[in-house]
Amino acid sequence: MEFQLPDLGEGLADAELVSWAVRVGDAVELNQVIAEVETAKAQVALPSPYAGTVLELLAQPGETVPVGAGLIRIGTAVEAGASPATGTPADSGAADAGVPDSAAPQQASGRQAVLVGYGPDSEPVSRRGRTAATGTGASGPDTGHEGLARRRPAATPGARRLARESGVDLGAVAGSGPGGAVTARDLRGGRAQSPGAEHIPIHTAPPGTPPNPDAGPGRQPSERETRTPITGVRKRTAAAMVASAQHIPQASAFVTTDFTGSMELLDHLRATPTFAGLTLTPLALVAKATLVALSEFPELNATWNEGDQEIVTKHYVNLGIAVATARGLLVPNLKEAQALSLRDLCQDIGRVAELARSGTATPADLTGGTFTISNVGVFGVDAGVPLVNPGEAAILCLGSIRKRAWVHRDELAVRWVTTLGMSFDHRMIDGEQGSRFLAAVAALLEDPLTLLGRV
Repeated sequence: MEFQLPDLGEGLADAELVSWAVRVGDAVELNQVIAEVETAKAQVALPSPYAGTVLELLAQPGETVPVGAGLIRIGTAVEAGASPATGTPADSGAADAGVPDSAAPQQASGRQAVLVGYGPDSEPVSRRGRTAATGTGASGPDTGHEGLARRRPAATPGARRLARESGVDLGAVAGSGPGGAVTARDLRGGRAQSPGAEHIPIHTAPPGTPPNPDAGPGRQPSERETRTPITGVRKRTAAAMVASAQHIPQASAFVTTDFTGSMELLDHLRATPTFAGLTLTPLALVAKATLVALSEFPELNATWNEGDQEIVTKHYVNLGIAVATARGLLVPNLKEAQALSLRDLCQDIGRVAELARSGTATPADLTGGTFTISNVGVFGVDAGVPLVNPGEAAILCLGSIRKRAWVHRDELAVRWVTTLGMSFDHRMIDGEQGSRFLAAVAALLEDPLTLLGRV
């Protein structure tokens, strides 16, 4: 039985295999986690839809696997232990392999047993580089059968390309990547050898490139630069930002506002029983002001539909919160945020931020956003010009909140001040609309008591 990569949500086209949790020959149970993949910026643990014995691993860590392509083959214990000479039938002993009784009729009729939502693909996708089980263990001699071919060393796509260009045998390299996969850095680090040859240093400059005059005697290129494969979160963030820059005509606006009233309100609310045990931050109050302003300016909560030549205005807000993580930028969103109180916003912002940082956010958490807030102020930056997320109309940027000299009631005073920036899709939003929206958010933050009726 071959398990193909399912659509993990929102019509995703592929996923990157991060690691295997099983090896060839392992017994697996129904719903046991067999692998971890990364897609739509989320790392997802994949459960097995079958019980049995692992026969083949059809992909290697670091590979990008299309939805519907084979990931793993799971069969019976008899299949796993049969040698080509014995010719043991593949369908014998199904009950002894731990396959549920209900699965046997399905297999006999040619139907695949799958988990709900994992729907089988109509045509299995063949893949190279399979790791097969034989009578002697995880790998065996070349028998002429595709599944029993000599195991292809685990390596990232960049490492395979570099190995081809340099004539290096990946099997001679100790990999440092996930699951022991060889990375391009391993090759450049001088651990690779060509078959039957002494160590061959790998130079990444194209043929004919003159030597670098700045390179010292005996210095290898790897000492002067680091090359990181573009994978996972970085790859998907790059694709989204390129799409934003190329397809969305963007304009920006800024407003500097007196945040003193908001700071005083936050101090007061933190001391109340309602917010006991919660971390109430300025971001939560900015989020509430943004949601109130969006109810007055719904055109900023919309999507440009190029195919149907329509502007789709959403009457709900899935509020995205940009979160910096060790893996890169993630933007989980709060579903139906327009219905949340300030206390709810405080809780949910902390919850989704923790999901993002811990790597446990699901594709559902990270997709479907309608408006985004980016808080660059936590890094000490006064303002920013963010890029609009594809599928949204605008993004708000909160700068640092500092004490500054400010004219208050015609007198110079020291006040808490911040700058709000916003980028918007100029196809949908005119300068007047964008400016009025941003001014409305600023006014609510200058006089936050006007929010109390909506908190």
